[in-house]
Amino acid sequence: MIFLALDAEGESLGFVQLFPTFSSIDAHRTWLLGDLFTAPAARGRGVGRQLMNTARAFAVLSGAKGMVLETATDNHGAQHLYESLGYVRDTGYYTYCLDLKQG
Repeated sequence: MIFLALDAEGESLGFVQLFPTFSSIDAHRTWLLGDLFTAPAARGRGVGRQLMNTARAFAVLSGAKGMVLETATDNHGAQHLYESLGYVRDTGYYTYCLDLKQG
């Protein structure tokens, strides 16, 4: 699911992309927030917050149990936004990555 933020002229200001997942333990849908992007010229204008709120409203309407996301450890601006919207950093898990394009 992709939501776009457009200005009055129809120019793109940013987007948020969600992927559905399902927790077999809880038997509920969860949405993975894969991408949040705001155009450089639109940053600081509340576009990211609006996109995040739109994603949340969609997740609620879909009956989801929650939303999950991850961000770089040095992306302090994004961390501040997420935490201001009620997201809680999960310190109980490690994130592992496997590079399939080695060599």
